[in-house]
Amino acid sequence: MMLEEIDKSPEVTAIIAVDEVFKTYELMCLDKLKEIGRSTARDWSFAMGYTHRSSLAKIIRRITERYPEMLKIYDNRFPRLYEAI
Repeated sequence: MMLEEIDKSPEVTAIIAVDEVFKTYELMCLDKLKEIGRSTARDWSFAMGYTHRSSLAKIIRRITERYPEMLKIYDNRFPRLYEAI
């Protein structure tokens, strides 16, 4: 929870709690893939800011284990294409 300060009047200062939604790194990677569209692991990892093409290999493996319904893999061609659903 994050605290936010609100000034109602000069004499009264109220502090209220604001709910924050936390995401795992896998969900952040899926959001980036949805933003860039269907792409290879190389393009996806470069879009995430990595400098090597296989940097997302373990993360892609975790996504396929934890969120298989959110990732579509086109593995009938080389290189594979990934698309966020």
